[in-house]
Amino acid sequence: MVAEIQPLYDIGNMLYNIGTTSLTLTKAKKRWRLAYFTIYFSKAIAKNVISKALPVSKFPPYSVIEIIPHIDDDDDDSKVGVDIKEAPDHHFYGIIDQTQLVNIVQNKDLETLRGLDGVKGLAKALHTHLENGIDCHDVNERTTVFGSNTYEKPPPKGLFYFVAEAFKDVTILILMGCAVLSLGFGIKEDGIKDGWYEGGSILIAVFLVIVVSAVSNFRQEKQFDSLSKISNNIKIDVVREGRRQKVSIFDIVVGDIVVLNVGDQIPADGLFIDGHSLLVDESSMTGESDQIDVNAVSNPFLISGAKVADGHCRMLVLSVGMNTTWGKMMSSITGDNNEQTPLQSRLNKLTSSIGKVGLAVAILVLVVMLIRYFTGSTKDENGKQEYNGKHTSVSEILDSVTGIFSAAVTIVVVAIPEGLPLAVTLTLAYSMKRMMADQAMVRKLSACETMGSATVICTDKTGTLTMNQMTVTKFWLGLEYMGEHSSKAIALQVLELLHEGVGFNTTGTVFKDTTRMVSEYSGSPTEKAILSWAVEDLDMDMEKMKQGSTVLHVETFNSKKKRSGVSIRRKDDNTIHVHWKGAAEMVLAMCSKYYNSNGCKMVIDNDSRKQLENIIEGMAAGSLRCIAFAYKKVQEGTDYQTLTEEGLTLLGIVGLKDPCRPGSKKAIETCRSAGVDIKMITGDNVFTAKAIATECGILEPGQEVCEDEVVEGIQFRNFTDEERMQKVDKIRVMARSSPFDKLLMVKCLKQKGHVVAVTGDGTNDAPALKEADIGLSMGIQGTEVAKQSSDIVILDDDIASVSTVLMWGRCVYTNIQKFIQFQLTVNVAALVINFIAAVTSGAVPLTAVQLLWVNLIMDTLGALALATEGPTKELLNKPPVGRVEPLITNIMWRNLLAQAIFQITVLLTFQFKGKAIFNVDERVKDTIIFNTFVLCQVFNEFNSRKLEKRNIFKGIHKNRLFIGIIGITLILQVVMVEFLKKFADTERLNGVQWGICIGIAALSWPIGWVVKLIPVPNKPFLSYIRC
Repeated sequence: MVAEIQPLYDIGNMLYNIGTTSLTLTKAKKRWRLAYFTIYFSKAIAKNVISKALPVSKFPPYSVIEIIPHIDDDDDDSKVGVDIKEAPDHHFYGIIDQTQLVNIVQNKDLETLRGLDGVKGLAKALHTHLENGIDCHDVNERTTVFGSNTYEKPPPKGLFYFVAEAFKDVTILILMGCAVLSLGFGIKEDGIKDGWYEGGSILIAVFLVIVVSAVSNFRQEKQFDSLSKISNNIKIDVVREGRRQKVSIFDIVVGDIVVLNVGDQIPADGLFIDGHSLLVDESSMTGESDQIDVNAVSNPFLISGAKVADGHCRMLVLSVGMNTTWGKMMSSITGDNNEQTPLQSRLNKLTSSIGKVGLAVAILVLVVMLIRYFTGSTKDENGKQEYNGKHTSVSEILDSVTGIFSAAVTIVVVAIPEGLPLAVTLTLAYSMKRMMADQAMVRKLSACETMGSATVICTDKTGTLTMNQMTVTKFWLGLEYMGEHSSKAIALQVLELLHEGVGFNTTGTVFKDTTRMVSEYSGSPTEKAILSWAVEDLDMDMEKMKQGSTVLHVETFNSKKKRSGVSIRRKDDNTIHVHWKGAAEMVLAMCSKYYNSNGCKMVIDNDSRKQLENIIEGMAAGSLRCIAFAYKKVQEGTDYQTLTEEGLTLLGIVGLKDPCRPGSKKAIETCRSAGVDIKMITGDNVFTAKAIATECGILEPGQEVCEDEVVEGIQFRNFTDEERMQKVDKIRVMARSSPFDKLLMVKCLKQKGHVVAVTGDGTNDAPALKEADIGLSMGIQGTEVAKQSSDIVILDDDIASVSTVLMWGRCVYTNIQKFIQFQLTVNVAALVINFIAAVTSGAVPLTAVQLLWVNLIMDTLGALALATEGPTKELLNKPPVGRVEPLITNIMWRNLLAQAIFQITVLLTFQFKGKAIFNVDERVKDTIIFNTFVLCQVFNEFNSRKLEKRNIFKGIHKNRLFIGIIGITLILQVVMVEFLKKFADTERLNGVQWGICIGIAALSWPIGWVVKLIPVPNKPFLSYIRC
């Protein structure tokens, strides 16, 4: 009625229309028109008053609700409804005030909801069809009016944040203090033109180290942020234009119809439309662990962020994004990634230990050099004694002492292997990015490294070892095998019961595309296969069938009972039927009769039961999943909330084929060759489990299976603790298992010292995923609860991706060991050379700037080069790394000590005899020492690529980053020596001198080759040290 009025904002026309149309309106119409204008103006006044008194919400623009009398010409009684007033800008201009939409759910306001005619009234106001959902063309408009389903994040940390963090390092601050003092003294002595070189050089070198480190951390933070966005991009089922489809959680809009099943995260605030047995876990929002019963009468409110613990439903979305409690809560979380992995913790202890040694050496050097200076044992560049008692000015003393202190602090900087934690961060960040390309998304950093130590993988069958592409290949009606398109061979009453058993007892849906004349199926692969079979082979019309009956109660699928049930009332004869569907042998145990194709009920005696059991076993042995359908007609007045489980009539048994993945057998062989045992844990019966396990290579084909190798969940559960611990290693397949059985097996394996990885996809798998050392959830079939309980999400649900994750885990660990070997070689050589030179001659051959440059090569460029080596198949030819095996192995000690001794010997020889050997002055000799030292590290980086293999160049062409870093290091070294003489305190070298430096450094390669021929004992050299 109100649609006859001029646009809402044209007040003059409205006032005019009150008078001009009053003659033609009935009394009821006049009353409603007057009520409308009263509400309109009252709302405008109230809005101005309230907006000043209350805090303003950050909601998108909203409009007013229009209350319209629906008047029948024959009846003067009027009914109030909610309608939409279209406006020029937005189709939804007249929708209810969004603040009210938000408050209805957040305050769980039943009274207001009822006043708005409940879910139906709100759906109408939002232009949502409760069966078909919204129009896809409205999505953008709804987003504009109501906002998107995203939340405001705190601004990401910028580059300057990491620069500031780097400045907080105590040693860096001390070094900068020394640089400032040196700068001041230098300018005072030699003027600003020449006096700034030493102090300025240190400042520039320190800042360069800081910037490079900050850039690395900044890039890593951005990478984690991008991975976080991917992990948060959950896919959810919605109904739009009558079609059930998956969309991103970020694309949910107000008015959407969302389909929720067990394990789903509720994507927005909304209302329960219909569903069964819905229990919701709101602990993430309220902290309460009790599950909330949600229904259409007393509690229809669904809060975003909560999880569906049981049952299923459809919900109407009322508010999204920042208008939800979840959105506001998430926007206040900074998302800092302060997680420290076990390997990082061990490396921090190692860094601390080495740092203490370096500090002790630096203090000793400081004391020795101060004693030598004040006893007059040191000379300046002109050969004059530096300290002459009273003849030396205070300024000169402070300048010299500052130089000595700076050298000591620089030794500390070089001695502390800051690159170790950085190397872990780099290799983890790099491997996370590469693993994403290999169909594995890392949710917890520690899983990357722990996976390399895995000794057992407990895997699901469906979707992991198999393709999860179910098709019904066999159908038995009682004792009769039915071929394809068997609907005409089955009695009509039996066919109708089968239609009911399939169509009502399902969480899937059928959508008929009228344009293409084909049906689309949604739901789990099992549900889709059965629905497809029923529609195409049994001529089931789901829409027509649902119109003929009413659902009374639903019992959702239970992983313990392995079945689901439904009770329905037929409208034509008012009879109540209970239907069950589930694991064939379990449903058969509930049956006392069966139907044949003629529609006759037959009693299941001992012989026929044995025949039916043989049919199930035969299909299972052919690796088919067996599902049975049964029903019972119950009397009126029976409590239909409790479904009867006795005296059922068997309707039929279907066998579903789920082919093994093509690469599953090879993946299992790969894991076995890597020393990792594979155990299959499945809910299928023992015959299907054996068949699939044999096909995949978990059980040996052609060999008789040992009794202890295949068990059922109930057997394993009923073992004594001693029996379980004794038999758990031998078990290869566990059939008919429950989530509790999987958890029990994980606990037993961990008690025996195994590092356990577990795959899981269901909500009930969450305890086992959390208990395992590495939880691997499935990205396609996995519920949101399973994903959030896991450490790594396998995006393609494929066992081959699990073996890839195993390889990456070992790659991370090995890369860290490579860098430790490289880093400690430099640390040992630099400390020993500077210490011996300082104690004997009172001068250090490597200056502060030179040592900082070496520090840059070690900590950042070295970490980047060695931490980004990709995985090789050779990694899977070795047994897993134990939980307590030391990080620095005997092989690493052998390699690093050999290289360190070589470098120390050569450079100390140059320090004491270099002037005579090369016939050069002191500065050129020191430059040759510095150049040779740096080049030794460059050549040793190649040695560090392979800890055991003598061919250090294998696969180097695949790592362009390594080659690039080596090239950059060499170019920068040439610049340091040849062009930055005053900055780096170096002298230019001629071609012969460069050739000598390169030739001596290149000896690292043959030395490394020879050293790797030396055998080492298995017992660690320093077995009492645990890094």
